[in-house]
Amino acid sequence: MKDLTQLQKKLGVKFKDSKILQQALVHRSYLNEHPNFGIDHNERLEFLGDAALELAVTEYLYQNYPNPEGELTNWRASLVNSKMLATLGKQFELDDHILLSKGESKDKNTKARQFILANAFEALIGAMYLDLGFIKTKKFLEKNLISQLDYILKNQLYIDPKSKFQEIAQEKVGITPNYKVIEETGPDHNKKFKMAVFLEAEKIATGIGSSKQEGQIDAAANALKKKGWK
Repeated sequence: MKDLTQLQKKLGVKFKDSKILQQALVHRSYLNEHPNFGIDHNERLEFLGDAALELAVTEYLYQNYPNPEGELTNWRASLVNSKMLATLGKQFELDDHILLSKGESKDKNTKARQFILANAFEALIGAMYLDLGFIKTKKFLEKNLISQLDYILKNQLYIDPKSKFQEIAQEKVGITPNYKVIEETGPDHNKKFKMAVFLEAEKIATGIGSSKQEGQIDAAANALKKKGWK
C-alpha cells in the first residue's frame, strides 16, 4: 500500500482508515495486472461519492439561495460535472497516487484520463463520507468545490453550452442543432458516450461524456469554439 501521508496533508483531511483512502485511488485496470493486490477497485466508492457530492451541493444551494429549482439545477451541474471534478483531482495531484495499469498510465493528457481523475475524486468523496461522516465531507466540499460558485456565477459559466449553441444557431442560421451517438465505450456501469452535433446534415463537432447529456454538452461547447460563437 502506498504512503498517502502527503496526500492527506494536501487534502487537509486525516483519514482514520487509510486503507479506504487507498481504495479510492485503485483503478479497475490496475487489478487486472495485480489480481492479488488485496484492495478492491474504486467503483463502489465512486458510486457512493457521486451521491454524497450531489447531496452536499444541493443542500448548500437550497439553504443559501432562494432561486427557482431550474437555476439551482444549472448551478449544481456547473459544480459537479466531470471537468470541474477532474480539475480538483489535478489540484490535489491525485494523478500521482492513482494506481493504473501500464497501458492506462501512458495516456496522461486524454479525455479518458480526465474521466479517471473525475471518478477518483468522486471515490475520494465516497471514502471521506464513510470514514469521516457527512459533516466533515460537506465542509471539505464547501472549502474546495462550492467555493468556486461565486466565480461561476460572475462569469455565467453555469449557462448550459447546449442551450447557448441552440439559441445562437437558431438566431444566426435558423437551424435547431441535433445530436447523435457515434460511439459507446466501456462497461455498463461506466459507459462513455461520444456524441456529434449537427446543423441539419453538417457535423459541427463531437464531445465525450459519461452520459449522453454530458456528451451533448461537451459537443456543444466544442461547436461554439469551432464556430467562434460566444
